[in-house]
Parts: sequence; structure tokens; C-alpha cells
Amino acid sequence: MSGELGQPQAGPSHAGLDLPNPERNRAGVPGGVIRRAGAQGRRSWIQKVLEQITDSPLQWVTPSEVVPVAVLAVQRYLLEDEPRDTIPKPPLYCYDVTISDGVYQEKCYLDPSLNFLVYKNILKVGIEMKISRVSCLYNEKRLGQGILCIDNVHCGETLEDISLETPFRNSAHEEVPERPLRGGKSHYLALWNNEDPYGDIWLTNKQPEEHNFNNTKIISLSHLEMTWSNRRNFPALLVRILHKSKLRYYGKPDKKMIEPYQTFLEVADSSGTVSVIMWNALCPEWYKSLRVGLVLLLQDYSVKKSYPFRMQPLPVDPQIKLISTMEICLNLRDPPTNIIIIPEKQVKPEWRLPKLNHRFITRSELDDMPENHICDVIGILVFVGRVQRSKKKESREDFWSYRWIHIADGTSEQPFIVELFSTSQPEIFENIYPMTYFVCTQLKLVRNDAQVPKLLYLTTTNESRVFLTGHRGQPYTNDIKNANRPSTSQATRRENQSQERDNNKQYQDDDPMGSQYFPATHESLSPTKKKRILQGPCAKLIPVPQPETSPQRGNRPDTPNIFQRRESTSAGVQGKARKTISDRWESPLWREKKFGLIDHLHYSCVHPESIPRKFIFEQRKFLTEQFNSQPAKYIPPEGRPPKLEDFKSARSLGHFEVTILGLNHEIAIDVAFLPMYSPEDLRTSQIDTLLTCMNYSCVYPQETPGNDRLPRALAGDIIKAVTKLDKVHIVGILDICNLGNNKVEVYLHKIYSPTNTS
Repeated sequence: MSGELGQPQAGPSHAGLDLPNPERNRAGVPGGVIRRAGAQGRRSWIQKVLEQITDSPLQWVTPSEVVPVAVLAVQRYLLEDEPRDTIPKPPLYCYDVTISDGVYQEKCYLDPSLNFLVYKNILKVGIEMKISRVSCLYNEKRLGQGILCIDNVHCGETLEDISLETPFRNSAHEEVPERPLRGGKSHYLALWNNEDPYGDIWLTNKQPEEHNFNNTKIISLSHLEMTWSNRRNFPALLVRILHKSKLRYYGKPDKKMIEPYQTFLEVADSSGTVSVIMWNALCPEWYKSLRVGLVLLLQDYSVKKSYPFRMQPLPVDPQIKLISTMEICLNLRDPPTNIIIIPEKQVKPEWRLPKLNHRFITRSELDDMPENHICDVIGILVFVGRVQRSKKKESREDFWSYRWIHIADGTSEQPFIVELFSTSQPEIFENIYPMTYFVCTQLKLVRNDAQVPKLLYLTTTNESRVFLTGHRGQPYTNDIKNANRPSTSQATRRENQSQERDNNKQYQDDDPMGSQYFPATHESLSPTKKKRILQGPCAKLIPVPQPETSPQRGNRPDTPNIFQRRESTSAGVQGKARKTISDRWESPLWREKKFGLIDHLHYSCVHPESIPRKFIFEQRKFLTEQFNSQPAKYIPPEGRPPKLEDFKSARSLGHFEVTILGLNHEIAIDVAFLPMYSPEDLRTSQIDTLLTCMNYSCVYPQETPGNDRLPRALAGDIIKAVTKLDKVHIVGILDICNLGNNKVEVYLHKIYSPTNTS
């Protein structure tokens, strides 16, 4: 036998299961046929391992020679239940890892016991990896067919130069669209969330086409609402898209659906507006081609009673009736829906289709808006936070992806602060950077005027859409022309001037673009959220005025300068206070107990990648990559990339190291406290107590021009305040931030003084 672990049959390398979708049910089995290779050219380590495992009577083998391989791709998908499973399992996301030994590439199945390496961002693309144990997962229905499984690995450092010229040893892995090695799924998911479209199945080639309406019967939405329950066949609908939601993935292990996606379109004609639900395989075919403002002709749809608990977005025109008793369903079959995009030039005035009406507001108007107000904003990005993730449910592996951004429009000294969740537009979400003209629609206002400082920011909704450049032809263009909005240069100049006057100084620097910056790190995380209560006195406080620390944290939207962290978990810590020698304070209790501790946890270090960096336009591609989540596929760098440490810190107020002693005086933990300036002039309060200071994570020092380190007067005020907490019982909330690669930071988020400790 002369070959390789190839696949003689045509088709992709997924499990040979009977698929419910005949259009996507091609012949194929995992891996293919395992054969011996002839001696030609350089020997492939991958090929030698495959031959070793076929000769072994064991289900797994240790390679006779462990050779480093390069990781080229880490791709995620949902594994279906096996036929023998009788009890439904929670979703199990699996990973296919593509490796290269310099001769061949091979796509391998990662044993689920190693998934934590992906969660912690240890196993990622671009690194060197040594595989110390492998197995082969055979297709028991066919002879000699299987996939290579990785059972044990050691992940090394990032490689500087990786060749992508090596061919796949199994040509089936080169097929388009790519398909997972196991299960009946036709596609991979995005690596870090389920909302983003990922892979080649998501088409973008749908174009407007002129339609002959002579033989097309059209029904209005209001007439359809009155008659749909008595109809079997429905005439066509001629509507305009007013809103488009992000994708919803509803795949489950026990549901053998090939493409379990759903999205909502809010469409309208002259008689009303209604929700349209696009299901399953239609989403990959149409989602990326449909945009707000397009006119659609819908044929062969179905109608059902609307879901009672779904909130429809507000209509763009209050005169248009909101139809909430029915929903329009678009499916690939039963019946197969026909969708036609009508060119705008063919749209006739007598159709009276509603026009879009955006709700653009200025930053100066935002302060007067009520909570939950829906609005659209436009301006220049002056701050882009790194991508973070938060769990949707504690017991699941599903996450939301989001980042914080600041948008300046020149009408106020303060920017819009936006909590930007993924809107199923990864091409934009992953490519935003400062100095860019940015539009975000359907934002909801979050505010709490009772808090000090006041809580005021915007967050995305299910129908939010974002736009970067190329505004010509976008649905909001006419609204912008009519808005009282500064030009790009004017907004930039006014923003820079306002930052120079701002007592906050969170963007302070010498050059005129000092307000544009990135926060740090390129590590992608997946921590678990736990709440713990540790009781005891606070013991020590030390100011650390180092230039490479940021004074702000990622989940604090109540100040303009938000320190972005990837993931954070909350843990409760209860304690009391600790010591002072000139610039530091130490409790007498700490001096007595510190040498008899059972354990002293040290987590007060602020790593360089957690520092916001000044944005340099010429390095925008490198910086953008650094602050995104890790990609699913390796992207070769252009030339020799710079180092993150080479970029100047955006601001450096330093931080405090706080030690909290447990109530039993046996365990202590060092954590970092990052003070930040308040955006309001509250000098009269100064730092009355450390409790107030830490409760709002801000301080109110006098302005200190030219000093971007932690002012000595500020440190003295805080140290003076902390002495009042000596031996006081406190409850503290910690942010635990996993930076990946076994690096963890712990920040003191808030502290409380309980009135009843019994």
C-alpha cells in the first residue's frame, strides 16, 4: 500500500452520519484511509506518527520522537450527541487543531480534556507545540478510516516565522467550505462567541435585481394581519428593512440541525411594521447581504402567531402601525422562501414605503435623556478597549463578546461611553481603532444619577448596527446631512482642546493626538465566575507609582477613561486595614501575624499588557491585532512586528498594593487598587475616607499639570484615610482577571463596611 491518511471518497471529512439536510449531505467520513508512505523526500513527522499508531495494538501511542509542530488553526464547533446517548448532555464545544511539521499540515481533533488550554489562551495559533500522546478515532462502519486525536501536549512560545506553504497531507481538509472533523455540522463557529458569522458558508454575493411586477400579487401587512389565519397561500410582501438583529445560535447536542441560526428583521410597508424571522440555512445564505434600508420582495413565506415575550424595537415612524400579533417566517423549505432585493432605482413613490428615521443625538444632549432612551450616535473614536467576554450562563460555555469605546463628537468635553457588544459584524468589531469616524445605532442609555460619580453610558441592543468608513450609500447618510454635527476635523480639534482643559487628565500627554489610545492586551480569556467571602482585617497599603500601570478598570463605565480587561470575575473578600512608614501604611496586627501565615497570595502585580497604550496610526494593524481576541487561523505578520512595550503608556498614575488579612489571621492576599480621577470636580470631598475612595474607585486630587505619575500628595491622602480602617471589618469585591499563559491579576473593585457582622 502506497499512500497516506487520505480520503479516497469525494467529500468533506466529517462523520459519516445521515444528515437531515440533503443539500449539505455529501459523502464523507472522518480522516480517511491510513496507509504507509513511500520513502520520498523529507520524512514527515505527522506521517510517521500515523504509521506508528496503525501498527500499535493500543488505542493510543506515545510518538517515538517528539518533534515541535506549529499551530496554524484552532477551530470550534458543537459536537452532537452520540446515538447511544440516552440522557441529553450540556453543549460540548470541540476544537479541531491544524498543525504543520514543515512537510505536511494535518487537522487533528483535540481531546476535550485539553479544552482548558484553549480557554486559558495557552493553546493558540502561531505557537510551537509538542505532542506527547496521540490516538486515532476510527469510523467503525468503514475499514481503515479515522482521524488523528491529540491527547497530551506541551505548548511552547510564539514562533517568529511559520510557513503556510506546506500542503495538507489529507486533501479533504482543503475543501471549501471547511467542515468539522466530527459530528454532522456543516461549519465551524466563531472561536470566542456564537453571534459572529465565521467561515466560508456565510455568503455575501446577493445583489439587487430588477423584478417584473406585472404578474406579482402583493398584499399589505395590515391586510395580511386581518386574514392570515384563514389563508393557505400568501401573496408576496413588498417591504423595507428598518432593523436587523444580530445572529442567534440555538444549536444543542440533541438537535441534529445543520445550521441552527435565527435572526430578526423588522420590515414595514405603508400600512404597518412587523417582525420577520429568518431561520437556519437561510441565515448563512442571506444574512451578510441584507442591510437596513433595502427593499425586499418576499414570496413563499409562512405566518405564525407572534412570540408574546419578545419586545419589538420602536418603529422609525410613530404613524406606522406596530403589528405584534403575527410573525413572518422565512425558511429554506416548508415552504422554500424566495427573497428578492429590489434596486432602489425601481422603488416607486406610490408604494409609500417608509423612509428610515435615525435618532442621532449629540453628547451635549445625552445628559438630559431619560434612562433606557434609544438613540444613534456618530463621532470620532478616541478610545478603543480590548475585547472582553462574559458568561451568558454560569453552567455553560457560552459567552458574550464586548469592548468599551469612547466616541467624541465635539459638542462636549466628555465623549460618549459605549459598551459595544458584538453585533454579528466581526469585520468591524475586530477592526476599530482611534481616529476613525464611527456610527453606532439603536443604543440604549444606562444611567444612575444617585451614584457618585454619576453612572452614564450607552450599551448596544439586539438591533444595534455599527459602521466605520465608506459612509456613502449607508442608510443613515441623509440623517447626518440634516444633523447639527461638527466636521471630522472640527470634532477632533474640539476633543483635543477639551482634553487639555480636562481636570480628569485621563488622556494627558504632550502630542496633539493624546486622547486617542488603546488599552492593552492581546490575550483572550475564559474564566469562571465565582463569589467568595473571606473575612478579616486589612493589613497593609503601599503606593506603587510605576509608569506602566493604568489607573482604571474595564467594568467601570462611570468615567470616561475605562481600563479594559478581557474577562473579569467577581469575588467577595472581607477584611480590615494595615501599616504606615512614610509612603506606606502597615497595621500593627499585620506586623504581628505576617510571619505565621499558612498562605500569602501575591496578586498585586499589574502586567505590562494591562496598560493602555498611545495609538500610532502607522501601527494601527499591529495594535488592532493586539487588542482583539486571538484569531482562529494564523495570520503571518507583515515584516518584523514591534513590541507592545515600545508604545508609550496613555496614562500612568500608578497603583496601590493592598494586603487583606483573613478573619482567622491564617491567610492573606495582596491585590492591586487602581485609583482614577473623577470626571467631575468634587474637590470639596477630597478623600474623606478610604471607604468612600474605594467604593467609587475614584479620587479627587487637585490638578497637577505635567505630572502623570501618582502624585505624592494623593498617595499621602489615601494613606492617611486608610489608617481609619485599622482593625475595621470590611467586605471587599475583587476583580479576578486571567490574562492567559498562567498570568492572573486581582484588583480591589469595592469595599464595604458591614453594619452587622454577627
